[in-house]
Amino acid sequence: MEAAHDVAAPGPVAVPLGATVLRDTGAPSTLGAIRESGAAAPREGGLLDRFGRVATDLRVSVIDKCNLRCTYCMPADGMPWLPQAQLMSTDEIRRIVRVAVQSLGAEELRLTGGEPLVRKDLEFIIAGIREDNPDLPISMTTNAVGLDRRAQALKDAGLTRVNVSLDTLHPETFAELTRRPHLDKVLAGLQAARAAGLGPIKINAVLLRGINDTEIVPLVDWAVSNGFEMRFIEDMPLDGDRSWTATNVISAHDIRTEIETAFSLAPDPRGRGAAPAERWEVRRPGETAVAGHVGIISSVTEPFCSACTRTRVTADGKVRSCLFSHEETDLLSTLRSGADDEGIAQVWRDAMWAKPRAHGSDRVGLARADFVQPERTMSAIGG
Repeated sequence: MEAAHDVAAPGPVAVPLGATVLRDTGAPSTLGAIRESGAAAPREGGLLDRFGRVATDLRVSVIDKCNLRCTYCMPADGMPWLPQAQLMSTDEIRRIVRVAVQSLGAEELRLTGGEPLVRKDLEFIIAGIREDNPDLPISMTTNAVGLDRRAQALKDAGLTRVNVSLDTLHPETFAELTRRPHLDKVLAGLQAARAAGLGPIKINAVLLRGINDTEIVPLVDWAVSNGFEMRFIEDMPLDGDRSWTATNVISAHDIRTEIETAFSLAPDPRGRGAAPAERWEVRRPGETAVAGHVGIISSVTEPFCSACTRTRVTADGKVRSCLFSHEETDLLSTLRSGADDEGIAQVWRDAMWAKPRAHGSDRVGLARADFVQPERTMSAIGG
């Protein structure tokens, strides 16, 4: 569920080292308001923002390219990939992760894209991160196309587990959603991941009205039967076609209601913490034993921004403090300028201090009248 810039995205812009990139989107500038107020980021410690949240969940995109063209993520054609020179190298990714963990207190890492498996050096990236951080949980979000050939090598390199994007179990619907006929390859990748011990395996499905919204119960049944955790994600305004509307969102409430036509749900007693998914125990009718778990990520109808602990780095080394931000901070140029680890860490602290309250601004709500969709699509941002 990831890949490159939207068709209308502007070309690269030269900026001072460590500068925040402001995009002319018509959206209010959080950074500008902070500068006017005179507020300053901490000079030591972790990634604290103005609302008391501390980012410990690191998401790093390793590439903007993808081998699928999911409709909720990118347009069918016209995706200009980043030039190789603008992508973070193996060693640069390794160093950025090391700074995040050892200087800024990151506690877990998720590798994203585009599609991470498109990178030929992915095993080397993971091995280097693992060498620097022996106890760091390292997960990866992938569409699993090609995972059947690499799952064991990735596990051996130090990958802990995978989240696999899979929106349907029907080949025709899969081809409609992804614009590629690769369902069999995804299923083969899943089996290889399980054989390699890359678990627990979570399945991510974005529900789209009139396309796969009738598959909620079949997906849960299939996932539970195979030992996977099913996770449903509300459709978000990060698509390349700019066709998102709030009225087409399958809400968390409706998802739960549909699941309960075939299963009983109970809140996971372990609690949610800062996780993006609200988790539920799944039981089959008439059974007391827990058959499995399901998670629902409800960014649109039940926002969880007040507990957000995520910090994101794009494939070209930009810090995004919020998935819906209109501003990015150039971390890679700071690194390439010769800055030491503390210099990189401080640029990162400054970026996260400016994190908006929710959904790219200090006003909550993706369906509000003044919401402006970010220029970058999900594919270019990285999950």
